[in-house]
Amino acid sequence: MSNLLYAVAVVLVILWALGFFVYSVGSMIHVLLIIAVIAILLRVIRG
Repeated sequence: MSNLLYAVAVVLVILWALGFFVYSVGSMIHVLLIIAVIAILLRVIRG
């Protein structure tokens, strides 16, 4: 389960980077970033 959480976080960060630098979709990209950061923090906290 933790590997899945980590994979989702990595995918969200990649999508955020692509959207931020290529498409500039707006606030949706920042929502993806926040979700990815939360997922990474949960991964770090849970070990």
